[in-house]
Amino acid sequence: MAPQDLASLLQSSPVDFDFYEALYKHFHSNPELSNQEAQTAAKAASLLRSLNAGYEVCTSIGGHGLAGVLKNGAGKTVLLRADMDALPVKEDTRVEYSSKVTMRDNDEIIKPVMHACGHDVHVTALLAAAERLAKMKESWSGTLIVLFQPNEERAGGAQAMVDDGLYDKIPIPDIVLGQHVMARRAGYVGCRVGNILSEADSFKITLFGRGGHGSMPHRTVDPVVMAASVVMKLQTIVSREIDPDQFAVVTVGSLQAGQTENIIADRAEVRVNVRTQNHEVRNKVLASIRRVVKGECEASGATKEPLIEETTHFPLSVNDEAVTKSVHEAFGAFFGDRFDPSTPCWTASEDYSILGSSQGKPCCFWFFGGTDEKLWDNAERKGRLAEDIPVNHSPFFAPVIQPTLKTGIDALCLAALTFLRKL
Repeated sequence: MAPQDLASLLQSSPVDFDFYEALYKHFHSNPELSNQEAQTAAKAASLLRSLNAGYEVCTSIGGHGLAGVLKNGAGKTVLLRADMDALPVKEDTRVEYSSKVTMRDNDEIIKPVMHACGHDVHVTALLAAAERLAKMKESWSGTLIVLFQPNEERAGGAQAMVDDGLYDKIPIPDIVLGQHVMARRAGYVGCRVGNILSEADSFKITLFGRGGHGSMPHRTVDPVVMAASVVMKLQTIVSREIDPDQFAVVTVGSLQAGQTENIIADRAEVRVNVRTQNHEVRNKVLASIRRVVKGECEASGATKEPLIEETTHFPLSVNDEAVTKSVHEAFGAFFGDRFDPSTPCWTASEDYSILGSSQGKPCCFWFFGGTDEKLWDNAERKGRLAEDIPVNHSPFFAPVIQPTLKTGIDALCLAALTFLRKL
């Protein structure tokens, strides 16, 4: 199917944007934490069934994961994926449909919950694409899978679905496709051949001291001071040990110790996140983290060896060359100068590629912008993009509904139709 034919086909098969904008607001107002996406999954499954388009809906895969399968004759099997989970963030966007939700996390602590990474956009766009592609069944041939994944934020959802027999329940795809809304100008679409998302490792590090009275530090081993030394020394790994031509990030996202000011605690907990785009660099960074932590603990007189536990791991996401070049052709013809075929590899991470790599199948992932055009242009003109544009995971992150949603729907449909050719 030629790119120009795809564009004409999309224009002839619209969806009710009022309905999907309201649906997006519903999802945004009702976020659910990782592994707790029950209502989101139920809503998605119900809507797929209500299309009466022939989707075979399989639910409760790897937790709250689900997939709809639409078989439409001979041809390739294409999987479109969206993630469903939200984040423990207190929303401060002040939009009328902002989240007021709180939930208990895995540690039974009540947390505010927000769709601060745009997964509500992803779910809505995929549901709309599922309807739109079903309306076009006479124009394509093959099998379409629309998959809604739980627990992306904790890096466990894709693997959990595979381990729970995903591909015993649905066909193995020939191609896996996915997308992510980001803090770029709305209407923008970006993709690239090769590395598209960073590898990520997270750790919980427990440092052991000797607690005591705040007035008697000489009778203690203070884990707060120990942790402070660890945090500061970790910052030198990238700046002093990694080649400046290579990419690496070491972030300490949490440091917790003690409950009050006049008690020196007996332990501290540090949570560390690492991003890399090269396996050799990753190995060096992880080895340096272990060396630094153990060295600072020994220098501080720790009462025992630190406990370093890996909590999550995201694989390096790589866009297959042949698949991605085909997607580029379709996107370039449809989006024109709004499409960037050489977008930089994103520093963030995803686990979607496991849906393909676990079966030896190629993947392609792209980004689309969600920032109001006027807001973006004004900030860019003033040189204040970093200061004025909220990024993913920010309490202020709220994609402008249009043209963001339309762009996400169009991109999913274009990518799928690129491979679902009429035989």
